[in-house]
Amino acid sequence: MANAVNWFELPVNNMERAIEFYNNILGINLSKASNGPMEMAMFAADHENYGACGALVKADGYNPADSGSIVYLNGGEDLSDPLNRVESAGGKVVMPKTSIGENGFIAHFIDSEGNRVALHSMK
Repeated sequence: MANAVNWFELPVNNMERAIEFYNNILGINLSKASNGPMEMAMFAADHENYGACGALVKADGYNPADSGSIVYLNGGEDLSDPLNRVESAGGKVVMPKTSIGENGFIAHFIDSEGNRVALHSMK
């Protein structure tokens, strides 16, 4: 059975700043794309396996928010690594690494654009 979520979009005001933020904390390279009037930067996707993929999006009507739905990004082996880079990259940790029992650990942060985003890892 497939996962219920297959796509997410994080609104941004400054695409270059947001790309730098996520590249820095996650150790990745977001790839730029466009879709008509939308400016986008795509998170890498593994199309051979189930799971969500998504993008940073700058467009009319897309407004960063620190309330509402929360996207949980893969924190890798141990979410402490990317979480420790959040503040130096221009974000703010708002919930430290927290155990959720047998389901691993989570943490929340505000990204460079003002979105509340989260990390998950098993360690």
